[in-house]
Amino acid sequence: MAGHVPNLLAARRRRARHYAMQALYQWYMAGAALNVIEAEFRSDYDFDKVDGDYFHALLHGVAADADGLDAAFAPLLDRALDDLDPIEHTLLRMGTWELRERIDVPYKVVINEAVALARKFGATDGHKYINGVLDKVARELRQVELAQRG
Repeated sequence: MAGHVPNLLAARRRRARHYAMQALYQWYMAGAALNVIEAEFRSDYDFDKVDGDYFHALLHGVAADADGLDAAFAPLLDRALDDLDPIEHTLLRMGTWELRERIDVPYKVVINEAVALARKFGATDGHKYINGVLDKVARELRQVELAQRG
């Protein structure tokens, strides 16, 4: 039973990322107020099995520092920031934020979750691009963790 609690947390966070990606995409495309978007998501979807605090942190953390996040991964891109697909742009911001702000979450989890969302919502091979860019971001932001794993 001990393994059940981390799995439950992982599932709740997976759903939080899923909704945060959609909410951040909505914010990115429509520019609606974050508090309005968050309220809509919390009323439209069943948040009983969602890590609501993580959803809130992702939504507000990414939006608050969108330019700083862009600056962290833009040098690692093979194209202009404006040429990114909006879904991929949103996922790169989310992944970079998690890699930078949530050192309690292993970098492989951050990358795998972003790749899974890219497979579900992104362009055909977008998940490969997300994987490659976030791997480079992890090398810059998680040097200690990467060194420990050898």
